Amino acid sequence: MTTIDGLPAGLSTRPLTLADAEAVHAVIAAEEVVDLGESEMTVEDVVADWQRPSYDITASTIGVFDGDRLVAYADHSDADVAYTAVLPDHQGRGIGTALAHWLQARARAAGSARIGTQVPEGSAADRLMADLGYAVRWTAWDLELPPEREVAARPLPDGFAIRSAEESDHEVVWTLLEDCFLEWSERERMSLEDFGARVWGRPGHQPWNLRLLAAPDGRVVGATHVFLAGEGAYVARIAVRPDHRGRGLAPAMLVDAFARAREHGAVRCYLSTDTRAGARGLYEKVGMEVASTWVNRAIAL
Repeated sequence: MTTIDGLPAGLSTRPLTLADAEAVHAVIAAEEVVDLGESEMTVEDVVADWQRPSYDITASTIGVFDGDRLVAYADHSDADVAYTAVLPDHQGRGIGTALAHWLQARARAAGSARIGTQVPEGSAADRLMADLGYAVRWTAWDLELPPEREVAARPLPDGFAIRSAEESDHEVVWTLLEDCFLEWSERERMSLEDFGARVWGRPGHQPWNLRLLAAPDGRVVGATHVFLAGEGAYVARIAVRPDHRGRGLAPAMLVDAFARAREHGAVRCYLSTDTRAGARGLYEKVGMEVASTWVNRAIAL
């Protein structure tokens, strides 16, 4: 049993385990339905994050229970990254504040200089974090391609081809995507093992989920990670090497990713980006529309 100061009487707490993933997803989904009108997170997202070799579920999570029912949770996912959710019918009772203080203490003990998370703009979590002194670091958006719309892309240059990744490509894909994302992301490089847990080790992964763009000489110069989430297809990662940008390759990769996803039953296609990447304009130019707006808030410890 773990004690958290400030929780309402009658609630209990304990560290979570992988067996709690579905209950955690249910709490997240209930909050998202209120904030966004629908749930975007999947239980596979939770499992993929928790199964990283570097991650210690017991030390990094706390669940809040009303009897046997999970009503809230907190997760110190990475150095300055936290996740938390509270069932809508338990919000306004001080649970979120108590979890925020637990996360700050957990991050401080781990040597982090700050801790933060990303929440829907204007949501209860956003308002609470603002009241607690969390400042906005950046704004993010989920963009969706309407079901009836196609991405218009010019053909790939001669000799370029898109194919599914093979196991022998994994280290090259990891290097390319991490290099590209670290151009603007303020974090440490993810290990190959942790990256793999979130990509090819994600529950339900199939070869078409990881697509590679090969240059005429066979070198991998771009990659897309796309997977199904219910009736939607989510492009979790897409990147082109700097020396091959400006040639219309990214739209062609999106066309391919969305086409593969629709072949596998996807009705809607979406992705996320934020102000650090500067890519929103690119996605809007190919016909995508903002579906929701998020803010990333953090506080110095």
